[in-house]
Amino acid sequence: MFETIFELINNQFPQDGIPLHEPRFGGNEQTYLAECVESTMVSSVGAFVDRFEEAVASYTGSKYAIAVVNGTQALFVALKLAGVGPGTEVLTQSLTFVATANAISYCGATPHFLDVDVETLGLSPAALEDFLANQTEIRDGQRINRTSGRPLSACLPMHTCGHPCRIAELAEICHTYELPLIEDAAESLGSTYQGQHTGTFGLFGTLSFNGNKIITTGGGGMILTNNAELAAATRHLTTTAKQAHRYEFIHDQIGYNFRMPNINAALGLAQIEQLPAFVREKRQLATDYRQTLATLPLTLVDEPADCQSNFWLNTLLFDNPEQKISFLEQANRRGIFARSLWRPMHLLEIYRDCPHGDLPITEDIYQRAVNIPSSVRVTP
Repeated sequence: MFETIFELINNQFPQDGIPLHEPRFGGNEQTYLAECVESTMVSSVGAFVDRFEEAVASYTGSKYAIAVVNGTQALFVALKLAGVGPGTEVLTQSLTFVATANAISYCGATPHFLDVDVETLGLSPAALEDFLANQTEIRDGQRINRTSGRPLSACLPMHTCGHPCRIAELAEICHTYELPLIEDAAESLGSTYQGQHTGTFGLFGTLSFNGNKIITTGGGGMILTNNAELAAATRHLTTTAKQAHRYEFIHDQIGYNFRMPNINAALGLAQIEQLPAFVREKRQLATDYRQTLATLPLTLVDEPADCQSNFWLNTLLFDNPEQKISFLEQANRRGIFARSLWRPMHLLEIYRDCPHGDLPITEDIYQRAVNIPSSVRVTP
């Protein structure tokens, strides 16, 4: 079985040393970067920042998009502006990259881990509904976790490996229980649920443009919102909370120097011009993987119902943990960079004491899941 998978990967990526996901630069990157350098406007003010924000807003259908230095800080600012603060809990999934939990911790809040759906790898609406209905109550106008006594301040699902979670159901539950919804859409640029782009269902959505994402700015992120007041507050807070003035430096609150540099935005603008082609190619790669591996005793995670996934990373589910470890060892010895999914947050020492119930699906997926090379292929 492994030989069939290795042969398939080598055929898709005929090169020495196959990375998990590397960027592709085949558009206006050099032109825009040269233009940016010639302008001398390479820091966090410049035309490319504005153009990149407009392009992302247009592509996702979000009314507002604010470019920041990375996806983690995008999450932190979104949570903070949503009202997440010290002594509160944020409901999220344990099967996620550590940035999701870290951003909650930056706010002084506590992550509360719920289980995921096997079909989406994302936060389970059933798990969310069950917890809110059976383990919370209203005290003094706040929804409280009965066990910890802490108020709940937000819900933060993540669209895992680019596959949309059941976000419309999550949004409805959050609306019913009056809980702000923030989407971690770091991996899902180009993915839609029922025709609507991920990151646009909640109060905020956040994106990442790290070097391993479907498009990259080297390092960078974006905050999406349809709320004009929140968009203005986001832009202000991430620009050191500086009031507009021709020559005075007046700051009206403790802000953050989180705005994306213009030179990074120049790279991002060239990348997003190619995004529709990148999504088509990655979806075709997933189809090629699925068709060739169909007869093998494993599962290739497919896009959920009513969704279009960008297939940021293709995920194999083996029958047991022993197969997973054996595959990872053999793949990496061959120069094929395959990896495990993230160790669930509740199994990390730093988050071991955070509240969570039973997480059987999370733990089962972690024990059997492997990501395989998923870059946009180079056309011969």
